Amino acid sequence: MAHGDCPLCATDAALVCRYLFYTINIIDMKKENLSSSPIVSSESTQSLMQDLRQIIDQARGRVASTANYELTMMYWHIGERINREVLGNKRAEYGKQIVATVWRQLQEEYGTKGFEEKSIRRMMQFAEIFPDERIVAPLGRQLSWSHFKIVLSIKDEVKREFYLTLAASERWSVRTLQEKIDSMLFERTAISGKPDEFIKKELSTLREDNVMNPDIVFKSPYFLEFTGLKGMYSEKSLEDSIVAHLEQFIIELGNGFSFVARQKRIIIDGEDFYLDLLFYHRRLHRLIAIDLKKGPFKAQYKGQMELYLRWLERNEMEPGEETPLGLLLCTEGSEEQIELLQLDKSGIKVAQYLTELPPRKVLMHQIQKSLEAAKTRGTNGD
Repeated sequence: MAHGDCPLCATDAALVCRYLFYTINIIDMKKENLSSSPIVSSESTQSLMQDLRQIIDQARGRVASTANYELTMMYWHIGERINREVLGNKRAEYGKQIVATVWRQLQEEYGTKGFEEKSIRRMMQFAEIFPDERIVAPLGRQLSWSHFKIVLSIKDEVKREFYLTLAASERWSVRTLQEKIDSMLFERTAISGKPDEFIKKELSTLREDNVMNPDIVFKSPYFLEFTGLKGMYSEKSLEDSIVAHLEQFIIELGNGFSFVARQKRIIIDGEDFYLDLLFYHRRLHRLIAIDLKKGPFKAQYKGQMELYLRWLERNEMEPGEETPLGLLLCTEGSEEQIELLQLDKSGIKVAQYLTELPPRKVLMHQIQKSLEAAKTRGTNGD
């Protein structure tokens, strides 16, 4: 961001902003001088340069973070102040007049960039959707104004909170946040089928205590179109393709997953069993056992997965870890069987996977329909 491009530079916080950009320029100059100066090739010099680079990069990160925070909070305060002015006068016509007056005068005094009518109305919307500064300020230290702009179009309050909380917790870029929204991540997560108050409580716990509920991690369906499998294929072909595209599979699973083993050998009563895939989740502090199934969920899968989980708990779980969880990936769900078996109490999740994605509208309809059915089951269960 160039110094002249930042609307903050033309506000009362100009001195702060100028200092920040001045610091960035000084750091850049020092870095260029260091890189162009003759350097004696030695281990001690290389170690010194590594430390200096770390100092410079960390300072630049802090400066950029401070500038982003000040910019976001400036926009919130502008929107909040105009909203108060509009609310103080009940006439709708006054609201239109005051906005037109404000953006014109701000442009005359501070330049056109950042103070267009559309931008002013977005600031007002920002302050209206997030009326509590105590919520905006902490998120503003972790997210940019661009993050907030993306979620302003989301009408559902819980969904907005979900995306902002996850974006801050997992340090999503603006691009990643948009991709998560486009992929309907919230609607696919297990927690989306829970009551709103439960979701808010768990999101608050994640923000304040950095403790993540497994229902935020697991989702359905999983998009496995990267496997390239279509029509008829075997469970082994699916497993082979997942391992061949392991990086993409981990990205679809979500942040925090680490690959442990394929075809994990489990010996019980002298008999060999093989678990398809074993992962570890750093945020949950748990082993995650994954079994791949072609076709709908069947009741007997529960007993098999329970056997794997108890064996892992006894033989693989390290001190300080939570009990392992199981994920059964099936091409179809069997909702009534899953509900009757009360799989959550056994630490087992069942999810659908898709190797071929239908048209987006059809997919969105299917996911929304599944979410509504989950909400209904949750209400009936209460």
